[in-house]
Amino acid sequence: MAERKVPKIQGPLPGPKAKAIIEQDKIYVSPSYTRDFPVVAERGEGCWITDPDGNVFLDFSSGIAVTSTGHCHPEVVQAIQAQAAKLLHMSGTDFYYPTQSELAKKLAEVAPGDSPKKVFFCNSGAESVEGAIKLARYHTRRQRIVAFFGSFHGRTYGAMSVTASKVIQRRYFAPFVPGVHHVPYGYCYRCPLNLEYPECELECVDYIDDMLFKRNVPPDEVAAIIVEPIQGEGGYVVPPPEYHRKLKQLCEKYGILYVADEVQTGMGRTGKMYACEHFGVEPDILCTAKGIASGLPLGAIIAKADVMDWEYGSHASTFGGNPVACAAALTVIRLLEEGLIENAARMGEYLQGRLLALKEQYPFVGEVRGKGLMVGVEIVKDRDTEEKATTERNFIVEEMVKRGVILIGCGDNVLRFVPPLLVSQEEIDVCLDVFQEVLAEVKIERSFPSYM
Repeated sequence: MAERKVPKIQGPLPGPKAKAIIEQDKIYVSPSYTRDFPVVAERGEGCWITDPDGNVFLDFSSGIAVTSTGHCHPEVVQAIQAQAAKLLHMSGTDFYYPTQSELAKKLAEVAPGDSPKKVFFCNSGAESVEGAIKLARYHTRRQRIVAFFGSFHGRTYGAMSVTASKVIQRRYFAPFVPGVHHVPYGYCYRCPLNLEYPECELECVDYIDDMLFKRNVPPDEVAAIIVEPIQGEGGYVVPPPEYHRKLKQLCEKYGILYVADEVQTGMGRTGKMYACEHFGVEPDILCTAKGIASGLPLGAIIAKADVMDWEYGSHASTFGGNPVACAAALTVIRLLEEGLIENAARMGEYLQGRLLALKEQYPFVGEVRGKGLMVGVEIVKDRDTEEKATTERNFIVEEMVKRGVILIGCGDNVLRFVPPLLVSQEEIDVCLDVFQEVLAEVKIERSFPSYM
């Protein structure tokens, strides 16, 4: 039997070579990046990362849910190398090339629903969202957009305007794109309306109609409601099963486009090609990126053909749909269909099962939630009050890295488990064995009211 592979940390992090790179980085690179980890990635293979000092980490972040097929999957690398030897760039804005056309056809075929689709290529999730906002306004000739508190859609101006995840992402950047209105999301663990599911009958969706549309925003001026099927940066929030169907019905009632931001949830991450398939909804416009090319920059807007009706020259992208990225994406989708999506569903069930068992042991684990290999663990000071344990969450992340397992947070107090979709049960066990070690060291810092 092969020896079990485990993380290997040879000394305090960062090691001398990594430390030199970090010091150089601090001199020359923008301070806006959120680099909280003393990890310098030099090489990657599957679920594993090696730094310049020879430290080996188990990566349960996938480069923020990007390396869907794992780091440097040999078949993806081969596709990249073969395409790079033939054509690096010609710009799909003004010319045609085979890989872009083939990928558009494939994306249209695997998109949710039976409606004919068309595809626009870009370079990132933020660009996909920007384009989706433009397309929605163009198609409907309406100007307003409804988005959700807790949402994250990107950091460019249109994407940032519909984002409402953290104040730091918006501070000092106003004014934003006008005509954006935020409403509560279906976050049952922390219901913004202080109701209980299912007795609430999804009042959070009714709120849009009964409050926003009746008192503040004329629904016939709303071009789109943009929503993450599962909120990502907001805390890996999974809404109730009927939530998106009811939201889509509201859209249809007023001729509003339903835009699904599947940048983080798409490409097999949740055990289906797209997360909205779990909820039985066909988007009018779908945004995708991150895992689509497993590491190369690529994004896409996939829309119903009759919705993608903008005219010649109205929207384009010089680098969008780069032939090398498209070649990688074609291989990624083939690998997803050949077993990685099924593995994500099966390993996700195993991962959640083990995490739920740990929840029974540790009272500061408030909730375990997710779909497939998109799993969040909410850390609280007290299950009764559900007070957020942000400091303790950060402690867990730091201690995991020190022991060679890379986890990242989301929301204020949530840990996210997003390994590559080829992760094995053994690798999940390695991660959770370390996780349990760290949980045993967590000390809850309780806050008490002051009477002075």
